[in-house]
Amino acid sequence: MPSQHDSITLATRGSALALAQANIILAQCRAAFPKLIFELKIIKTTGDKLQTASLAQEGKTLPKGLFTKELEVALLKHKADLAVHSLKDLPTDLPAGLKLGAVGKREDVRDVLIYRDADYLRAVKADENSTEWSPGQSARRGFKPGLSVKDLPVDAVVATSSTRRKAQLLTQNPRLKVPDIRGNVVTRLQKVAEKAELDATVLALAGMSRLNFRVTPEGRLEGDAVPDGLLAAVLDTEVMLPCVGQGAIGIEVRENDERISTICERLNHFNTRQCVTAERAFLAAIGGGCQSPVAAYAVVSGNQLRMRALSFAAGLVRYAEAARALNEPVELGQQLACELKG
Repeated sequence: MPSQHDSITLATRGSALALAQANIILAQCRAAFPKLIFELKIIKTTGDKLQTASLAQEGKTLPKGLFTKELEVALLKHKADLAVHSLKDLPTDLPAGLKLGAVGKREDVRDVLIYRDADYLRAVKADENSTEWSPGQSARRGFKPGLSVKDLPVDAVVATSSTRRKAQLLTQNPRLKVPDIRGNVVTRLQKVAEKAELDATVLALAGMSRLNFRVTPEGRLEGDAVPDGLLAAVLDTEVMLPCVGQGAIGIEVRENDERISTICERLNHFNTRQCVTAERAFLAAIGGGCQSPVAAYAVVSGNQLRMRALSFAAGLVRYAEAARALNEPVELGQQLACELKG
């Protein structure tokens, strides 16, 4: 157990979402250990730099680990004690001397289809004195609330950099175009709102919720930084199976660091940990990374762990589903990987 004179450092990336997640963990730490001093250190990762650099052109996939490497170096050099990640960004194969110390309670794992509101665009176009109107905006296409992927017309453009999302979108609607898109959540929302060549994008509901955005019952997207005139349709997992670890916050620490292990015990959410352990075991066994065209989602059902998985690795989609005892997450993940590879 750390002494009250110790300062415990949490490291995170500098993006708005990463900071929101780190502050969630920071608040939990301070609540659980009020006598300890916790500090937050922001570290810019290679992935952050590449996303904004000229060489990070849309159409190029960023290799795995680019959003975690610098945080891991800080851990190994004892410049940080806990690294807070979106678990979906954390590779399954961690550097020697590091481990996944805890997993926070999972948020909603579903994805959200974001698109322009047809009624809003008609109102803007009709009001010639609107300060929001500018030449070219009339070319933007809007849709009705409650839009489904299958409802999108021929050649509609749904931008996403996720191979998992691209593959599932095209399974639902082969007529779509699915180019890449870069930038943080707000940047992507602005692109959809403003760029006529884009009709929609897909984002994780968990990340949007942590940034205090919300989808109203009428299907409107609300939040301080949300551009006007955007609608949102939450996609059921039957339509869009999430990526491994989606919605969960992962806390990476040094191995054999007992003082930090005590803190991790209080941060860990057991059911979420079992679920994501199964998903990460599946990903490791099937041989994929965070950009692989695979998806997996595990849930606790009584004393069992149930998981669905899919893979587009061979070109055609393959599905698998299984259940095992709650204390056999690794075996469950490996079993499904074996089925999909066979």
